[in-house]
Amino acid sequence: MPTPPTPTPTPTPTPTAQQLRHLLSRYAQARIAQFERDTPARRKALTEATRALCAVTSTPDIKTALFKADDLLAATCPEDHLTRRAAGARQTSRVLMT
Repeated sequence: MPTPPTPTPTPTPTPTAQQLRHLLSRYAQARIAQFERDTPARRKALTEATRALCAVTSTPDIKTALFKADDLLAATCPEDHLTRRAAGARQTSRVLMT
């Protein structure tokens, strides 16, 4: 009996820098609001923002999604605009989050 063909995953389009900035802002606002006052509505907003960011970056968790969004945004920036200080800050944030 022949094996059924495996479905090929559909490639997810790369999000635009504007989409990423919007989702990162939404996540940050939800995280801050939830930290200031923990309510079911704020928890739900944070969960939705987390899911949206993970979905658009095709990552399993928020930590990986934040790193990937950072990398995708850096890739859209011309090399001469990404200063050494900004590159160092990106590396520092990775160390602190691990």
